[in-house]
Amino acid sequence: MLGASILRGLSSLSATVLPVRRFVADLAFPPCCAVCGAGGGDHGALCAGCWGGIRFIERPYCEVMGTPFSYDPGPDILSAEAIANPPVFDRLRSAALYEGCVRELVGNLKYRDRIDLSLMMAAWMQRAGGDALAKADAVLPVPLHRQRLMSRKFNQSAELARHIAASSGKTFLHASLIRRKKTAQQVGLGLKAREDNVRGAFAMAPGHELDVAGLRIVLVDDVYTTGATVASVTRVLKKAGAVDVTVLTFARALDGPI
Repeated sequence: MLGASILRGLSSLSATVLPVRRFVADLAFPPCCAVCGAGGGDHGALCAGCWGGIRFIERPYCEVMGTPFSYDPGPDILSAEAIANPPVFDRLRSAALYEGCVRELVGNLKYRDRIDLSLMMAAWMQRAGGDALAKADAVLPVPLHRQRLMSRKFNQSAELARHIAASSGKTFLHASLIRRKKTAQQVGLGLKAREDNVRGAFAMAPGHELDVAGLRIVLVDDVYTTGATVASVTRVLKKAGAVDVTVLTFARALDGPI
């Protein structure tokens, strides 16, 4: 009886103390929009203006490339891109178009050390992953080269993948892949140059050669542009025995209008 009374007292105290701590924290660090910095709302959230400017990728879209259609062509319709140039991965899913506020979020996470944004961004990605994520066995990030990881201090894809794996209950294979070649930045390169840049750049880590054998994998990256990087990684995963690879990114760059 005494123990139960103590537990009830501690629970009551915790219920009182936590809101006070949050109030004090909000006074010291007022919540603001994660993109424009406007005050109000919650920590790690967006203001109404920034939220309204985001174009989330919703159905209808190509079942393979995840490219949104401007109209509904019917179930299981593939885009011209998927038919003419089928990818090595099985499907691509992305949360939003790479523009405006979404571009700012990616930049803030990747280059301005805003790791706190990864939880919100991962939640959007989990929703976009849908059935493919639900059916997967494990989540795996696109790795950084060790020198770049040392200079940047963290891998943005790994931060996103870690949250996605935890919230979806999937195995997080954070050490299965390595980037054995220090590649140039992909930004500004054309498709052929990007493909040449990442050719042979990835491999299964020593001692992890069997990590993905027989598994359905979700491969996580921050942005999909030409697909050269995730295609290179997918080839390594398929060669190592992965039976299905879904590429899941936060943002998707499109060349033209939907």
